[in-house]
Amino acid sequence: MLNQAKTVLLLGVLSAILVGIGGAVAPGSLGVFIVLAVVMNVGAYFFSDRIVLRMHGAKEVDANEAPELHRMVEELAQAANIPKPRVAIIEDPQPNAFATGRNPKHGVVAVTTGILGILSRRELRGVLAHEIAHIQHRDILVSSIAAVLGSAISGIAQMLQFGALFGGSSQDGEEEGGGGGGLALALIAPIAAMLVQFGISRSREYLADEGGAKLSGDPEALANALLKLHHAATAIPTEQPVPATASLFIVNPFAGALQSLGRWFSTHPPVEERVRRLLELAAWSGTPVPSRAI
Repeated sequence: MLNQAKTVLLLGVLSAILVGIGGAVAPGSLGVFIVLAVVMNVGAYFFSDRIVLRMHGAKEVDANEAPELHRMVEELAQAANIPKPRVAIIEDPQPNAFATGRNPKHGVVAVTTGILGILSRRELRGVLAHEIAHIQHRDILVSSIAAVLGSAISGIAQMLQFGALFGGSSQDGEEEGGGGGGLALALIAPIAAMLVQFGISRSREYLADEGGAKLSGDPEALANALLKLHHAATAIPTEQPVPATASLFIVNPFAGALQSLGRWFSTHPPVEERVRRLLELAAWSGTPVPSRAI
């Protein structure tokens, strides 16, 4: 129920941002932007997984192409009592991973080639458990919709900025005033959309960390993986730069570029805090590491 409310709120806020841009920059086309918002909402709901995967050039792989990856995903999905998600690989040296899809039946877990080379089996299993927890909690719909609509808002805002800058000279004084306000809104709207995404992402990562730790039975492995991934993200730039999807990943893919902007502009909670919570969970539970995770 909570995730449904969050989804409705997200759709409403991002749709209002999109329609607001259209109404300010092109008042005569307000109806067009309302229809566009409706179409985008429907498309994002039903096809967010395909859209997000395409944004990053992710390739779905079967059990013959990535047998070990599929085995771990299947085992964790059974532990979470959800259908086995599809598996995809992204050609990117930066180690990272995300989950997408509108519900567990349509879930997808995507990992980069970089993560397959840097993590141990235990650590990779912990990361996959984190992503499976996202699917189990049914919060991937919220983030996937945010990624699709956020990307669209940024793209439309850029086009409107270009049009306002190079098309305003032919308008009269009154229209120029409106165009100036529209230009300001077009500059602000992508930031507002990102802030909506950031707030949702930060709250859900703690839950997925805890859920992933319980599914894998190995909180320490996930904590170690987070430290490795965070350090790598600050040193290795992603080859698939899509700012609107940053909140989907287990660690911020732009950590190196954004680390000086503070927590307000972070898509994720501080890694140090996430690791602290996981290690506390490990100490409290005293759960031995499963032999299959070694």
